[in-house]
Amino acid sequence: MTKVFFDTEFTGLHKETTLISIGLVSECGKTFYAELNDYNKSQIDPWLQENVIANLRFEEPADDEYDHYSARRALNNPFPNSIWKGYNLEARCDMSELKIDLERWLTQFDMVELWSDCLAYDWVLFNNIFGTVFDIPKNVYYIPFDICTLFKYKGIDPDISREEFIGLTDSTSKHNALHDAEVIQGCYNKLMS
Repeated sequence: MTKVFFDTEFTGLHKETTLISIGLVSECGKTFYAELNDYNKSQIDPWLQENVIANLRFEEPADDEYDHYSARRALNNPFPNSIWKGYNLEARCDMSELKIDLERWLTQFDMVELWSDCLAYDWVLFNNIFGTVFDIPKNVYYIPFDICTLFKYKGIDPDISREEFIGLTDSTSKHNALHDAEVIQGCYNKLMS
């Protein structure tokens, strides 16, 4: 089973929240990152503007341009193949496009075990991409895991700064979903070593 570490950014800690971005990184280093262009902008407060929106990677395109979409070969993928296998994908898209792209990206793994940090909202928003938990891709294990519990199990305060824990001194990208997924992976690796 391949571990995939993920994080989401969203419009607030309430039941009407909408997904702003999602980042995933597999234990073998393949990444997926998407920013949504159809989140509920009316829910953006000053904190979200300063800490989340400011850390998005892509700007809204001009009227005559397309949204951002790129695929680049993963470092551990020297062979030509489908962009859905062995590539890092980045996109700015709507929820329906995200569902298609993420489902295709996940097909490169036989089975996926998802890990997040304080995953209560992350897991609900991940499921929402596909409709319900019953609609998630068949190769995604239906039970997610979180590093908060792993910290507690290892006798470490779960409220510890994740960046400090892994020795990351530059936290300017904090609250970017892909950056945070990579930090979650770093914490997992250190906790399990």
